[in-house]
Amino acid sequence: MMALDFAKGITEFRWHGRGGQGVVTSNQMLGKAALAEGNYIQAFPEFGPERTGAPVRAFLRMSKNPIQIYAQVYSPDVVICIDPTLLDVVDPTSGLKEDGTLVVNTTMSPQEVRDKYGFKTGTAVTVDATRIALEVMGRPFYNMPTMAAAIEATKVVKIETVIDAVMERYPGKVGELNKTAILRACEEEQIG
Repeated sequence: MMALDFAKGITEFRWHGRGGQGVVTSNQMLGKAALAEGNYIQAFPEFGPERTGAPVRAFLRMSKNPIQIYAQVYSPDVVICIDPTLLDVVDPTSGLKEDGTLVVNTTMSPQEVRDKYGFKTGTAVTVDATRIALEVMGRPFYNMPTMAAAIEATKVVKIETVIDAVMERYPGKVGELNKTAILRACEEEQIG
């Protein structure tokens, strides 16, 4: 698998989840890690009349050069879907670049995800982040393991840099549990 090379341009992410699931937090953690590694970033959410459980999207751009785009991400390089229930509501491949990376929290295999969405090119990544979160944290906090699978698959930043950002935001036991979940996701993701 090849890491995304964004030295020549901008790498764009689109996240899908529901309000209260940590979509915005994960987006910020990845952005903070990219910034720590010397990149320029833009990280922003998109939501309507919000309530817990409502669909939420977040966007991230990262580049080695200043970013002069001030709009939503329409053709992402990476799409991350942290809530598997959204897969029946949202087409995560919509707008995804042909050579893009699709990361889904699911029990399905990468081939099953490809078949379901007709995603013939690019990279499909699956991780059972829900199971990892429940086993490690005892709660369905699956945003960090799903983010970890995206980072491990794309190599846009070092996983250690993300762990540092997470540990800074969540010191103590919560940070340690997230670190464990992140490392497990890196080991357990499936790429196809």
